[in-house]
Amino acid sequence: MEDCKDAPYSEEYYDLLVSYLRLENEYLPEDCIQNIDKDFNVVYLQSAGLPKLDIDQYTYSAIPKCFTTLDEEALQAGGIIRVQSQPNLALRGQGVLIGFVDTGIDYQNEVFRNSDGSSRILRIWDQSIQSGDTPEGFLYGTEYTKEQIDMALLTDAPLRVVPHRDEEGHGTFMAGLAAGSEKLSEKFAGVAPYAQIAMVKLKPAKEYLRRFYYIPEGAKAYQENDIMAGVAYLTRLAERYRRPLVIYLGLGSNSGDHSGNSVISYYLNYVSLKRNTAVVVAAGNEATARHHYYGEVAFGQQSDVVEVNVEDPVEGFHIEMWAKAPELYSVQIISPTGERTAGVRVQQDGREVYRFVFENTQVTIDYRIVGTATGDQLIYIRFDQPTRGIWTIEVNGNYSIEGRYHMWLPITGLIAGDISFIRSNPDTTITMPGNAAAPMTAGGYNAGNGSIYLNSSRGYTASGQVKPDFAAPGVNVIGPVPGNRFEARSGTSIAAAITAGAAALYLEWAVERGYNTDITNAEIKNDFIRGAVRLESRVYPNREWGYGTLNLYQTFEQLRRT
Repeated sequence: MEDCKDAPYSEEYYDLLVSYLRLENEYLPEDCIQNIDKDFNVVYLQSAGLPKLDIDQYTYSAIPKCFTTLDEEALQAGGIIRVQSQPNLALRGQGVLIGFVDTGIDYQNEVFRNSDGSSRILRIWDQSIQSGDTPEGFLYGTEYTKEQIDMALLTDAPLRVVPHRDEEGHGTFMAGLAAGSEKLSEKFAGVAPYAQIAMVKLKPAKEYLRRFYYIPEGAKAYQENDIMAGVAYLTRLAERYRRPLVIYLGLGSNSGDHSGNSVISYYLNYVSLKRNTAVVVAAGNEATARHHYYGEVAFGQQSDVVEVNVEDPVEGFHIEMWAKAPELYSVQIISPTGERTAGVRVQQDGREVYRFVFENTQVTIDYRIVGTATGDQLIYIRFDQPTRGIWTIEVNGNYSIEGRYHMWLPITGLIAGDISFIRSNPDTTITMPGNAAAPMTAGGYNAGNGSIYLNSSRGYTASGQVKPDFAAPGVNVIGPVPGNRFEARSGTSIAAAITAGAAALYLEWAVERGYNTDITNAEIKNDFIRGAVRLESRVYPNREWGYGTLNLYQTFEQLRRT
């Protein structure tokens, strides 16, 4: 057990996501399995003697994807102030737990304390600290209780008692927006200032995964399995204390088919089925990043040409190409000097490795015909030591009916240098897990002038599902940062935090006041959509705004009319 307690941190172990286990104990000690839920597990395998990490050996879905944070007069625009101040509503989030899976929280900040100085934080699970007591049912990290936090706040050196910090400030900012207490001197108030808070601080991604995904040094990167464990922790905590729960995720990744078929998306769909639980995720900030390409190989046309500009010298990068079944494609890569890989005609899963003579670049192309639950085709292209210049990908339609496909580069923050598609497409840029069907996905807009946030990722999903569900304020929003300071930030993670606070107010009304004591995430989402503000000049739903802009007061107005 002690050996496996180190496994989540050790570079000598691979972390693999599996939906079930069929391995003998002699190969996989029981203690080295982290159960997430009945259908999801994380397996920690000693890498010594195992094949090198790649999707050819371990499958695409088993290798955890890496995520990063999505941030870069809000409450009035969202209809929050009217709901807080309306005498018959006067909602503040009382009795509701808002859980965050993020970078941590500045627990000493005044906005997370009651009027008597005690903390409003119920629990902190710091995955990055190994020295303390782990949460029940989990292999790693340290759990801090409200009692420990209150004790720390009474001392002159709180960090000696609870040595938890938020070095990045992202989690502190988002928790403050969703649930911060009023701070009149800063003209600040969170959406649900009476809600309880639970924070999961994610540990950094392991170095072997950072190398696999070519993540630049210093970039904030977190693992899919750690995020899922954080969500599982929050659901168990809410069940233990019998609290309605809002789960907030302000993280994103460009991995996956962008149709909501990733492991974490399936898990969030499952969690969204729990009664009195709301799940809110950010849409992403990829609309203008030039990281998406949409292509067509028209009927009778042999191929399409995709150009990728590598502006800076980098260690490497990868591209994911996805096509809906039964489409089948193959690709050829042409270097900036004109050297070309050999053409292949794909019949089954396969791999092509090519080293360019003049560029000293190696390209690995993995083909997966039936690699996901949908049977879609994935072509996974890795460029190692790519030469600067324009790289060309020739896409050949081996079996083409609709002739449509998508390509994605890694998300901003997880890609080194300036790498982009020459003919990029701003649509279908919702980041994972924002493409998951069940959670509420929030895009961002400027509440000051009513315009969409320029970088707010656009829908729809690659399968045509409407995402984002709606937009919420996300531009130049004031919030708390470590050190009892306040600053303005922008991003869809901010829009999602405001939405999470609104969901907490709605859960207070529904559950704590007895109007719907078995409410579901789907009901909350649909009520928010019904109450969303829609302009006559726009057609809804649309790729930028979804079904409109969040307005909680209008949601209650709609309920009154029905």
